[in-house]
Amino acid sequence: MQKLAKREEQIMQVLWQLEKAFVKDIIKEFPNPQPHYNTVSTIVRILEKKGFIAHESFGNIHQYYPVISKEDYQKSAIGDVLKNYFDDSYSKMVAYFAKEEKISEKELNEIIQMIKNKKQ
Repeated sequence: MQKLAKREEQIMQVLWQLEKAFVKDIIKEFPNPQPHYNTVSTIVRILEKKGFIAHESFGNIHQYYPVISKEDYQKSAIGDVLKNYFDDSYSKMVAYFAKEEKISEKELNEIIQMIKNKKQ
């Protein structure tokens, strides 16, 4: 799956949250200063061309919706990070976060519990 540019990903986050939206609805979700209508419209068309979203027409107006789920994109993005930075090793990735103090002992214990529950 293609990696999204920063602005493309921001728009996808809005569409995943709203599920369906017109360009004006997407713009409303951005903090000030909000992006220009034409900018968002262009990025939306790029996302559609890449196969991330599709649209429903209402006359001249299009309502956009995600075709790729947030979960599928997350799996792909995490897989890329894992492969590119942690030699495809989840333990190296978790160790990195532990070393950088980005994950607490409580969170690690919760992860261990999830793994134990999954095995049962």
